[in-house]
Amino acid sequence: MVKIITRKSLETQNVYDIGVEHDHNFLIRNGLIASNCFNKSHSTAYGYVTYQTAYLKANYPLEYMAALLTANSGDTEKVQKYISTCLSMDIQIEPPDINRSGVDFTPSGDKILFGLSAVRNVGQNAIACILAARNEGGEFKSLSDFCDRVDLRTVNRRTLEALINCGAFDKIDSNRNQLIKDLELVYEWAQSRARDRASGQGNLFDLLGGGFSTNHNTTQNSFDTAPKAKPVPDLPPQEKLRMEKEILGFYVSDHPLKSIRTSARVLAPINLSQLSEQREEANICAVVMLNGVKKVMTKKGDPMAILQIEDLTTQSEAVVFPKIYERIHLVLQVDSRMIIWGKVDRRDEQAQLIVEDAEPVETVQMVMVELDLQQAATIEEHHRLRTILQEYSGDREKAKVPIIGIVRANDTRHLVRFGRQFWVQDTRTTVQALQNARFTAYIQPLIGV
Repeated sequence: MVKIITRKSLETQNVYDIGVEHDHNFLIRNGLIASNCFNKSHSTAYGYVTYQTAYLKANYPLEYMAALLTANSGDTEKVQKYISTCLSMDIQIEPPDINRSGVDFTPSGDKILFGLSAVRNVGQNAIACILAARNEGGEFKSLSDFCDRVDLRTVNRRTLEALINCGAFDKIDSNRNQLIKDLELVYEWAQSRARDRASGQGNLFDLLGGGFSTNHNTTQNSFDTAPKAKPVPDLPPQEKLRMEKEILGFYVSDHPLKSIRTSARVLAPINLSQLSEQREEANICAVVMLNGVKKVMTKKGDPMAILQIEDLTTQSEAVVFPKIYERIHLVLQVDSRMIIWGKVDRRDEQAQLIVEDAEPVETVQMVMVELDLQQAATIEEHHRLRTILQEYSGDREKAKVPIIGIVRANDTRHLVRFGRQFWVQDTRTTVQALQNARFTAYIQPLIGV
């Protein structure tokens, strides 16, 4: 490690490289050393690469983003960031498809198709086996057709469960719960057929199906005779997404926050990827998924928590100190959609969120105040409205109901976010007071905006 003791310009000098393997230090006059010089050829090369990547992103966005996702498929945080970038570029990411996906992320029309190599519990040998069977016999018609054609010694039960739960079979059958139940029977059926083919013998299912051939590709619709489980309802959407994330590391087919993205922006215009851009102690509001709650004890023995949170852009951590944790710990349920209020804190050059309050998005209500152009432009109306809101704000810590103004002009509708100092404690009494003052006001759930 080099300690810089002084800096002095010596104009142009002859230098001698005394570096080793990774570090290049250059000896100049009077025994001085210039450490880790970065010459012009390096900067030129980096500038050229920057120009190339910018050109590709601008002119071949699908191919560029697919390559970027493939190159970083092992880094969940980066993949989530690049998926968010794709969404901002109006590029959709399709979930894995057992009949279309290849090894890597690939452009498909105006979308990017998820690669099988990024699916957990699906190894390279299993992918090669699946692609070989698909190339040889065409698209898979059903789960039983798939199990009958691939080598189940390579594509094992764990791999099949991962493919089902991540949505790879959705185009064949979207009922993932039914597929998992069927798999218990189909897997043994396919193994039995594979053993019989290896020994050159037929089995009962082949006889009932009308014939047997040692080459299973010539048996017509033999998979129709495969056993099936009793019909069961599909899993709830939230559970399907949870399992999908467990397998892929992030949501792909949908996101629990996507349906409330527009309404969330009303209260939370800042996303988690922009946290580092905020000033120290800045008050922010974030609509997030709560992925994990790690309870820890302070030196005094008081409980606090470290939260793992994410939004549509990235993942992050949030800290809940003892006083706040005691008040909100009951609502901190993993896999729930939360609205979090807090302050930005910087530690070791990393920005984190210090939680001051939290609430499930399903219970968040807002007071909506409609204003016409004349009201919105009149100072007297501003004063009347401000006076009422301040009167009903109550205890600052308990005032959690946001106020949203709606300014109507002709056929347009503009939402105006009131500052935190105007938030109120009780929705009904506030709305009643506003209505008595001849303002058009009503209560609106966040998820209904």
